Amino acid sequence: MLGFGGIAKRLFGSSNDRYVKGLNPLVAKINAFEPSIEPLSDADLAAQTVKFRARLAEGATLDDLLPEAFATVREAAKRALGQRHYDVQLVGGIVLHRGEIAEMRTGEGKTLVATLAVYLNALSGKGVHVVTVNDYLASRDAEWMGRVYKFLGLTVGVIVPNIDDDTRRAAYAADITYGTNNEYGFDYLRDNMKYSREQMVQRPFNFAVVDEVDSVLVDEARTPLIISGPTEDKSELYLKVDAVVKTLVPEDYEIDEKQKSVILTEDGTEKCERAFEAAGMLEGENLYDYENTQVVHHLNQALRANVIFRRDTDYIVRGGKVIIIDEFTGRMMDGRRWSDGLHQAVEAKEGQAIQPENQTLASITFQNYFRMYPKLGGMTGTAATEAAEFFDIYKLNVVTIPTNLPVKRVDVDDEFYKNAEEKFKAIVRTIREASAKGQPILVGTVSIEKSEMLSEFLKAEKVEHVVLNARYHEQEAHIVEQAGRLGAVTIATNMAGRGTDIQLGGNFDARVERELGDVEGFEREAGIARIKAEVQAEREAVRAAGGLFVLGTERHESRRIDNQLRGRSGRQGDPGFSRFYLSLDDDLLRIFGQQSMLSRMMNSGLEEGEAIVHPWISKAIETAQKKVEARNYDVRKQLLEYDNVMNDQRKVIYDQRQDIMDSDTVGDVVVDMRHEAVNLIVATSCPEGTYPEQWDVAALTEATQGTLGVDVPIAEWVAEEKIDQEILVERLIAAADDTMAAKAAPLPPETWIQIEKNFLLQALDHHWKEHLATLDALRQVIHLRAYAQKTPLNEYKSEAFALFERMLGTVREDVTRMLANAQFNMQAEEDYPPLPDFVTTHIDPLTGGNDAFGPRGNLPAGALAFAGSATAALTEVSDEELADWNRTVSRNATCPCGSGNKFKHCHGNLARV
Repeated sequence: MLGFGGIAKRLFGSSNDRYVKGLNPLVAKINAFEPSIEPLSDADLAAQTVKFRARLAEGATLDDLLPEAFATVREAAKRALGQRHYDVQLVGGIVLHRGEIAEMRTGEGKTLVATLAVYLNALSGKGVHVVTVNDYLASRDAEWMGRVYKFLGLTVGVIVPNIDDDTRRAAYAADITYGTNNEYGFDYLRDNMKYSREQMVQRPFNFAVVDEVDSVLVDEARTPLIISGPTEDKSELYLKVDAVVKTLVPEDYEIDEKQKSVILTEDGTEKCERAFEAAGMLEGENLYDYENTQVVHHLNQALRANVIFRRDTDYIVRGGKVIIIDEFTGRMMDGRRWSDGLHQAVEAKEGQAIQPENQTLASITFQNYFRMYPKLGGMTGTAATEAAEFFDIYKLNVVTIPTNLPVKRVDVDDEFYKNAEEKFKAIVRTIREASAKGQPILVGTVSIEKSEMLSEFLKAEKVEHVVLNARYHEQEAHIVEQAGRLGAVTIATNMAGRGTDIQLGGNFDARVERELGDVEGFEREAGIARIKAEVQAEREAVRAAGGLFVLGTERHESRRIDNQLRGRSGRQGDPGFSRFYLSLDDDLLRIFGQQSMLSRMMNSGLEEGEAIVHPWISKAIETAQKKVEARNYDVRKQLLEYDNVMNDQRKVIYDQRQDIMDSDTVGDVVVDMRHEAVNLIVATSCPEGTYPEQWDVAALTEATQGTLGVDVPIAEWVAEEKIDQEILVERLIAAADDTMAAKAAPLPPETWIQIEKNFLLQALDHHWKEHLATLDALRQVIHLRAYAQKTPLNEYKSEAFALFERMLGTVREDVTRMLANAQFNMQAEEDYPPLPDFVTTHIDPLTGGNDAFGPRGNLPAGALAFAGSATAALTEVSDEELADWNRTVSRNATCPCGSGNKFKHCHGNLARV
């Protein structure tokens, strides 16, 4: 029986239905312009852009222009692409323009929808960013949809790895810029490490459209973007801390093997405090004072290295190196290193040479990056299950757009088997039967390993198939384009096939491009007609066989990914079919499922090979998925809460840097810093309320010479009868100002201004880098405050603020000291200091691999020269050998050529080969 809410929904529709219905009058206005725009010549249609911009300059708003602008884009798309926007696509465009998320099913033409909102917002001249999930899609969409924009007189740029700053700057200066979330984020961080506006590549943010918005803003938001560089040598520190840890006995700590963590007891803490104090490594009275944050961090890592990590189990020592052993495969992971100083702690434990760790130079989460855009829109096939998170974090509403044609796909209940072997046998049987009648099948797996396992089963049964993995997005797209052909069997992980439609009978455009290539004239026309007839005949045969069969080998931990897989079938009114096959061995059910209930059902007289289908099972699986989704949301939310603390400080530092770069002069800032430094020096050596005979004259003299660079008779001043702190400050300020004026006098004013700017920026960058390292270390240990009944996040906020205040004071003192003691001449260099060598990191939460590779690369320091040169020579390899490597070598493995680089950055890099 329906409740009141159900009756109201039946009568009036859902709030989403009412919202979409409310857009129909606007769609009618757009359609009303079509008769007047269709007759325009190409030149007149392109001239619409000039007219729109003139109206904007006269005071019109983008909303005023929307109906006519959308109608103009629709007509341009007809002429440039041969595609006309459906009315539901116009609705999607309006939703994007309003800064909301358009949830549109696969095959509804999201890529084309984006052109509407992107064109309209690009008219302002402030730039629009289109964000894609990989470099291939960025390049493809920039070229493909770029035809529409260029037809209308707009410029288009694309940001991909391995391009120089001048090319990037030109791409960002275009009206519309395509690129990946990684590239945009890293460019923002790199820009805020530069020394002048001219060096920066990005413009102020305006509007962004995020394709596959759930993947970018939810899945990948679990890990931040990090730019790091090698630190100074800390070998001595690791060795000292390791020596202290080796004096501890089992009673001094408690071990949690499940979490792979170890915590000092009270006695252990006291013992470490005494040892560090004796070694002169302790500041203050307590080990856990924030001055000792770095020492505590290294202590925790040394404890884990000595107590938790075992030689020949977690790692081996070979050739003077500590090599990680993968806990799942048992293989050596040569070249991979533990982070946060753990690897160095193990090296110290084993007495091996300690390699320098990378130190964070800049970092940001995707949440905080994308929240900087004044307006943000997104599109995806699956966003409704994460609607609450989109609103909580980004203030984005999710609007479900109806399909152009009714969905005919049949989604049947899951089949449940006792174990994985029975499940795979049933899957192979189903695939053989469906393929035999000509029905194409897309088999979805949750990991590459499961894909390979199923592939072995199919090979044994002699079933022809293609296996897709995440190695090359470009190859994926080409295979997926033909996955709808008669009897085709395609196995894909959850990463595969994004951005490409599976069209029944095959993709006509892709076949023309591949089979006809450069063929021209009559021969090309005949070939096109032949391919068109073949695709049409095959499409009808596939429809008769039931359309695309989507077969899931297990449920993903997120309902959204399951819906993405199902959404591959039943596009544009095509028939389709989907079913998931499950077993008790599936990771999701094994870890999060209601084992007792499932086991009872499995043992209730079920024969071997027999499946069970029951609504209870679907309910139990959905409950397990909700548990995982809630846990992952908590992970992302916690990451954001901690990053918000750093984000406030990041904004202050980045705003200060930009103010320094934009200012005509920074003399006032430098003078204020110098005066504050004088006040601090005097307050330290001559505390308020004390008499001159109590002042520390020696320390005051040393600080005056070291920090201010002035040599004045401090002792004589202090001996004067009417001296006090205020008079002392006035005299020191006058002396320091005179000294700096004398230094600046021989240099041209513009040279002195540039010198002051460079010193300010270098001091800010240096201390911000050190501050980030301290915050990283604090973040690792702050959870221990929970044992004292304190909230770790509040403690982190409090200590981070105190550390930030202290950092700003240190910056003031350092700038004063550097300028006072530096030697200048008439030939003083005005060149900007070079940027440090750095590596970029973004850990893919699905694979655990590093999917960041910018212009300076995701490479060890020694390989930076290779990464920085677009023309660096590769070792000669035969085509046969390279093809073999492409089949057998993992993207993240070391390249077999012996370069020492990862395969994906060497011979496996499509951009270079």
